[in-house]
Amino acid sequence: MSTRKLTSRNWFGKASAGAIPGFLLSLALCGVFARFGPGEVGFFSPQAQFTMWLMAPLWACILSFCFLFQTGARAWLWLGGASIVLWGLLYASGPLMA
Repeated sequence: MSTRKLTSRNWFGKASAGAIPGFLLSLALCGVFARFGPGEVGFFSPQAQFTMWLMAPLWACILSFCFLFQTGARAWLWLGGASIVLWGLLYASGPLMA
């Protein structure tokens, strides 16, 4: 079994992938939780507060783990693709929840 060594090469591509599509991914994950989570989301509801406070730890985790990708391009593709899928799910579920 071949293992690849993690290096600090291409750190800017990985960090920018964690910052830009990683932010969009964490925002979409919070949106999915708010849309499909338990209870109704009101402005001051516990679910809204939990969703609001969930954003920062999710983004921090994505920023931390984005350096485990082999290249910056892979990080951009995976994080961007996951973000597009989740935003598509939120967009498609809009009429269903109305």
